[in-house]
Amino acid sequence: MSDVTIYHNPRCSTSRNVLALIRETGTEPDIVKYLETPPDRNTLTALLAAASLSPRDAIRKREKLYKELGLDGPGVTDDQLLDAMLEHPILIERPLVATPKGVRLARPAHTVTEIL
Repeated sequence: MSDVTIYHNPRCSTSRNVLALIRETGTEPDIVKYLETPPDRNTLTALLAAASLSPRDAIRKREKLYKELGLDGPGVTDDQLLDAMLEHPILIERPLVATPKGVRLARPAHTVTEIL
């Protein structure tokens, strides 16, 4: 088991680039394909807190579902956003990377180097 975990979507070029950057350091991370195995509420909340992100910071606003569900409204709470992200993991911005040095939403990809 690695001490580096990437919440990865293999169809995402940024996620693939971050995975390659991690591997360039000689580390083989634990890969969580979060669309298949989404984090539970406690895990997602902890990841966001460790990265100093609010749910609004970590939701994929470019995802069509974001607007379809009305998540862009000013009255939508953090709990409602978390509920939507847990029900529809495609709404979780990627890739999230956790290491002993911290957690980053690696967008842009090179920001992962801060915690490797």
